[in-house]
Amino acid sequence: METRYARSPESLVGATTQELRSRYLATRLLEPGQLRTVYSFEDRIVVGGAVPLHESLPLVPEGPICSPEFLSRREVGVLHIGGGRGVVRAGEAIYELGPLDMLYLGAGERKVSFESPDAADPARFYLASAMAHRTCPDRLVARDQVVPVVLGSEAGSSRRRLYKVIHPDHVETASLLMGYTELETGSIWNTMPPHLHDRRTEVYFYFGLPERERVVHLLGEPEETRHLFVSNEEAVISPPWSIHAGAGTCAYTFCWAMTGENADYGDLDQVATTELR
Repeated sequence: METRYARSPESLVGATTQELRSRYLATRLLEPGQLRTVYSFEDRIVVGGAVPLHESLPLVPEGPICSPEFLSRREVGVLHIGGGRGVVRAGEAIYELGPLDMLYLGAGERKVSFESPDAADPARFYLASAMAHRTCPDRLVARDQVVPVVLGSEAGSSRRRLYKVIHPDHVETASLLMGYTELETGSIWNTMPPHLHDRRTEVYFYFGLPERERVVHLLGEPEETRHLFVSNEEAVISPPWSIHAGAGTCAYTFCWAMTGENADYGDLDQVATTELR
């Protein structure tokens, strides 16, 4: 488990490219045969990846998580992003996931592990976890159970399908919101104009990018912006005070995960493009 400390907006002024990447970019999350996590003190959100091969990979408490089990005081969302079918064990329960299925596990004293029935075609799991003040029921949501919201336009190069999965419309949670967005061919912007929500931290995990393609992720306060070049299967931790928007060199998919003061997806403050610097 890596640990990332919370930073003030002023920390961006004069920051080098490497300093920005070490603070806000999570890389190498999905390594074969490993479960890797990053703990951010921004709303204490945890993100990670698991690629089980011949052995199961347990999700265990590490770093600042001082509890008997990882989910003792936490909830987690798990997205199957590719590969063969995967298995998640949570206590006595067993869940099978296919591509773009998402699993929510509520808080509780039980062990959690990840498996790939076919090690030659291992499942690739992305996970996001938030603090939980109460226990909510587990829920497996298949890709075909969620009707996407179509956003953007071809003229604006932003035509995309938004899947709100771990969301009050489908899944009861303590504080976690999670879903994913698919850009259509020919579109590159994941959102523009950008917005702010100082009530929540958000993490963007980009996937479905060819090896040589990149996403330019924008961050910072509207009047003091910076950018990160993001590769496939990397995540950007976006603090509550930061805008978040991005444009890719081709179409891509990204998983968004949020936690904070409320679970109202529409609670945000729009930022006009004319305000950006």
